[in-house]
Amino acid sequence: MWGFRLLRSPPLLFLLPQLITGGAASSFQAGTMSLGGSGGTQCSVSAEGRRPQCLQLPTVPGADPQRCNDLLLLAGAGHELRELPGDRAQEKPQPPPQHHVLYFPGDVQNYYEIMTRHPENYQWENWSLENVATILSHRFPNSYIWVIKCSRMHLHKFSCYDNFVKSNMFGAPEHSTDFGAFRHLYMLLDNAFNLTQSSPLSKKNVNVLNKGSKASNCGSNSSHSTNGCQGEKERTCEKCDESAMSFYPPSLNGASFTLIGFSKGCVVLNQLLFELKEAKKDKNIDAFIKSIRTMYWLDGGHSGGSNTWVTYPEVLKEFAQTEIIVHTHVTPYQVHDPMRSWIGKEHKKFVQILGEFGMQVTSQIHFAKEVPSIENHFRVHEVF
Repeated sequence: MWGFRLLRSPPLLFLLPQLITGGAASSFQAGTMSLGGSGGTQCSVSAEGRRPQCLQLPTVPGADPQRCNDLLLLAGAGHELRELPGDRAQEKPQPPPQHHVLYFPGDVQNYYEIMTRHPENYQWENWSLENVATILSHRFPNSYIWVIKCSRMHLHKFSCYDNFVKSNMFGAPEHSTDFGAFRHLYMLLDNAFNLTQSSPLSKKNVNVLNKGSKASNCGSNSSHSTNGCQGEKERTCEKCDESAMSFYPPSLNGASFTLIGFSKGCVVLNQLLFELKEAKKDKNIDAFIKSIRTMYWLDGGHSGGSNTWVTYPEVLKEFAQTEIIVHTHVTPYQVHDPMRSWIGKEHKKFVQILGEFGMQVTSQIHFAKEVPSIENHFRVHEVF
């Protein structure tokens, strides 16, 4: 069963101080959304903390029932249903044009609650899935933010996108032209969108967690899964009441997309490029490709010894024929590492070849005058 779970909303700590001082209030309603009925999760939002609402969709299937991923959804301002005044109250509100941001995280990034309990990864809890979703919601206002979690984390550290690209034990990719990443992504979104549309959320029946209730009021019963499909996750929450809050469910119809890969997450974007030519032969996936407006590569890297960036002219020529705008944002942590000198060379070649093919591409290096650090590697989220 697919469902939604109630996530504890993490503190943003030193991240984006403007969010703490009320910037988030203009983008999100206070309270916690819950679709109910399916035993699933969301980030809670207190009126005082003004943190945004988010939903966790666990074990959503994609290209086939055995290929599943967790998704985290955060919806910004402009997607709530508003009551109409007077004699217009019976009119059906028209949903605004929908834009969706799809984000693929890197190594160690996980749910906040999991990261805080890890003996090593706790030091990067500021870059948990929930916190990054919050950052992206301010970078892309009035957009649906989708965090697509990897299906496997080796040693609770190395993100492995096995459902999108053939990978080794540590998640280093083996790219091919026919793995089915585009089809998996398309079906993953289609199933996730249908799930939200069929939920009580789309019927203006949203549960809101009482202000007085805390994360400890939610009890969970879940079995650990390495591939995102095994084990049904359930969570129940106490002290919930009904609210008149309502929400436009996501829809593929007329939607546009921005794709973002960070660090290891860039292997998904790279695999999509390798599959582009074949994927266009499917009319549904071709329509999806045409709805992609922008792609961001944020400080890409993985444990393999090459192919951190796509440098094959025949692949990039096909990519350049789309109208997608490309942005690359890197830091010295990746592109200036003398032990991995190929990363900087491949990045430069990627940008150069796309430019030669006439594609609209920008490249920027951040923290260039600072000592390379993993902290600045993560901070690319704040500056891109």
